[in-house]
Amino acid sequence: MSKSIRDRIVSAAFDAFVAHGYAQTSTLEIATRARVSKRELYSLFGSKQKMLVACVAERGKRMRLPADWPAPRSQKDLEQSLAKFGSALLHEVTEPEVIATFRMAISEADHSQQVAKALQTHGRQAACAALREILESAQSAGLLERADPERMVSRYGALLLENVVLMLALGIEKKPTSSEIRRRAVEATEAFLMLYRGGTAKADAAPRAERRRKAA
Repeated sequence: MSKSIRDRIVSAAFDAFVAHGYAQTSTLEIATRARVSKRELYSLFGSKQKMLVACVAERGKRMRLPADWPAPRSQKDLEQSLAKFGSALLHEVTEPEVIATFRMAISEADHSQQVAKALQTHGRQAACAALREILESAQSAGLLERADPERMVSRYGALLLENVVLMLALGIEKKPTSSEIRRRAVEATEAFLMLYRGGTAKADAAPRAERRRKAA
């Protein structure tokens, strides 16, 4: 199925913004890349800035994860679910297109809050909502402490991502491999559960961790 005119314009605008930067990209170049007239371009978007917002919103969707993630029923389920979720999220946010979107959003932050809001709404909020659902289900099952879910979401994100997005955006590091992503997700999950594991499971985990430390 061929792309709609709107999809062609968004795709062309994104490619042009990545290649030349937002400020240096003309609407004529976008129209030429999309094979449309400037009149069609402006009738659909109104301005170059709105095209950038559309690009950010479209790529931000890459950070969305299924909202119907299976509810954990045991500590093992919870560990596996969080590690799988973390791997999926880390894989998406480290994709070159998503990193390029972050760069564009940052470059335009001083000129337009619309761009940052688009990234927040279409990307981060959707991923956080899915994670919050997992954590609230685990709390209901007694697998996690009754802590503030919003803070728990932020803490897990910090443990998982650390400064990887910044390093990628600056070009200092390369996208992590699949094995590195899995390792980071498992380590973030273990550290998170040491903080928030609920009930007797947390009490049981501490002696095991101490025994492993002494054995090492």
